[in-house]
Amino acid sequence: MMDGGVPNIKKWVVLYPVYINSKKTIAEGRRISVEKACENPTCVEIGDCCSHLKLPFAIEIDKAYPRDFMQVGRVRVLLKREDGSLCNPAIPSRKQLMLHVAELVPRHPGRTKKQEPASTSNAATSKSGKGGKKKR
Repeated sequence: MMDGGVPNIKKWVVLYPVYINSKKTIAEGRRISVEKACENPTCVEIGDCCSHLKLPFAIEIDKAYPRDFMQVGRVRVLLKREDGSLCNPAIPSRKQLMLHVAELVPRHPGRTKKQEPASTSNAATSKSGKGGKKKR
């Protein structure tokens, strides 16, 4: 078994971005209501939300969603410790985790540019910078 402080993430809950994507249907894998879901969440955003909720998480970028393998990446989250105690008492279940994360993603720092027209120049520069690095 894994010992020595290494967390066994195989036991952690898996959260695919699809689960909380308002653009997806239930058949495509969405697991919460459209009203509560958020638009096209990314693994990084979900991870940041988990850290905000004080939950240990691990992003697995080499994994894809079985029903739609174009959806690459998933987030493993630890809800309960080895002794069975909750990491965050407000989040006892996977369902609660999905609802909390979906609520937080739209407020993610990388998302706020839609509401603030003042920071559009900043958003444009960061985008072009990203593209430039990838091409080289």
